[in-house]
Amino acid sequence: MNVNLRQLRTYVCIARVKSFTKAAEILNASQPTLSAQIRELEDALNVRLFDRNTRAVALTPAGEDLFPAVDQLLTEFAQVMQRAQDVSARIVGRVSIAALPSVCSASLPLAIAAFRTQNPGITVKLRDAVADRALDLVCAKEVDFGVSSMIDDPKIEFVPVTHDDIVAVLPLGHPLATSRTITLTQLLKYPLILMDRDSSVRHIVDAAFASIGRMIVPEYEATFMSSAVGMVRAGLGITLLPTSAHEVIKAETVIRRVKHPALRRSVGIIKLRGRSLSPAANAFIELYARHARQRPAIAPGVSRPPRMDRRGSRASGDHVPLR
Repeated sequence: MNVNLRQLRTYVCIARVKSFTKAAEILNASQPTLSAQIRELEDALNVRLFDRNTRAVALTPAGEDLFPAVDQLLTEFAQVMQRAQDVSARIVGRVSIAALPSVCSASLPLAIAAFRTQNPGITVKLRDAVADRALDLVCAKEVDFGVSSMIDDPKIEFVPVTHDDIVAVLPLGHPLATSRTITLTQLLKYPLILMDRDSSVRHIVDAAFASIGRMIVPEYEATFMSSAVGMVRAGLGITLLPTSAHEVIKAETVIRRVKHPALRRSVGIIKLRGRSLSPAANAFIELYARHARQRPAIAPGVSRPPRMDRRGSRASGDHVPLR
């Protein structure tokens, strides 16, 4: 059976207007062309669809029986085509992302808000996940792509977007706070609070200590950066966090650079190699990259709580969460 959409559209149009001449005008085609298409359709279906003479055109019983189903088929096909065009134009669609917690607390939410404003018909789903978990979600196709640290995996394509340094976060008054930069050897003298072993930060920190021949055993391990910072403020030790986590670090800590070339993290897009992304996902990646590169870097120094006026509001001119 060789039936095409053009034949079906011609059949439906003639059935509605009950005239080959009017249908030819509507479809912008010649009457002989429509007659040929109907003959081909009837031959393919092995059934006569129209009774026609020089004065009138009428559906046969078989033609009447087929009409509702064919009409519905063409309507649904038109809807499918319209949906495809809307997806291409980013009028509708969905973007799903797995991202590092530090990224979720910094540039990514602002990028999502800007994207939703520009593309109100696109739904954005975000899952915060440590590096290993983000990789699993991408490989399982549970998300379109991830925002994570560089991953050495043949299945994964990594596109760098930005980078951040791993810095030491110390409690106020700590002996190392008097130094502008500190070394890994100096850190070994104090209790360390490190991130979970599945996190990208922990991978980098462990590799840095291994490069000086030391296997570090932390005093505490934290799943969330906010937990690590809370323990630092309580004086339980020192933690190592990326500069992109400045929204988490906030107040009442001392931030110091650590002198080691490996304590730098490349952050970018991870996706399955060879997997095409939707127009909406590609547009979001472009917007996120612009936001990520515009984020200010955290500066080494002391983070103090803001000064408050008598009403309990932030004092005018106090814009220094980090000094």
